[in-house]
Amino acid sequence: MSNPEHTHQAFVSRRRFVTTSTLGTAAAMIGLVDVPPASLPAPLPLPLTADDALARLMAGNGRFVTKTMTSFNDDLAILKQNTVDKQEPFAAVLSCADSRVPVELVFDQTIGHIFVTRVAGNVASAEIIASLEYGVAVLGTKVIMVMGHAGCGAVKAAIGGKAVPGQISTLYRFIRPAIDQAGSDLNAAIRANALIQARLLRESSPVIAEAIQQGTLRVVASHYDLGTGAVSLLN
Repeated sequence: MSNPEHTHQAFVSRRRFVTTSTLGTAAAMIGLVDVPPASLPAPLPLPLTADDALARLMAGNGRFVTKTMTSFNDDLAILKQNTVDKQEPFAAVLSCADSRVPVELVFDQTIGHIFVTRVAGNVASAEIIASLEYGVAVLGTKVIMVMGHAGCGAVKAAIGGKAVPGQISTLYRFIRPAIDQAGSDLNAAIRANALIQARLLRESSPVIAEAIQQGTLRVVASHYDLGTGAVSLLN
């Protein structure tokens, strides 16, 4: 026959263990106590060539599509610490300002990896070109990707050519060459626009042109599918 006192003590001990474990877990979750970090994979070295940089972007997009992303495993505290004084993004992306195009997520990259410029219609205005020149000349980016996306509202508005409020229509002149080439077919115009903006970067910037000539930079155009999450190279 069991001893009631021993049974009571065992119950109390178990309850204390469960309570302590639960509180400890909760405290760890809200940052009240330090928890030893899990073993994290070593960060990948920076790509050495433009081809390597493009391959890394596309591999990251493959992980995004298949829901096997790895950038969330990076130690953000270390990344922030290492990028306080400098940045060394291996790629630059000119994308639309559309909220459905989260560039770092699309390519499964984290802090300090991609130099992102965003503007409606992913157009290469003077300010955008200047920013990308900085990425090439100062930061050492090895690939620039101009990324159009399905259902782009800026291209659609430029095709329509209707009166719009404020300064929205200032975008039209950048997109017009794509419409002249592709006509009123939205999907064709979106792709044509990405290709034209990439060509503009190659031809209008001496900084970018020189890096291409030296073999240290590639400028490519791509298309992002909102439904599948896949990025397709256009050239």
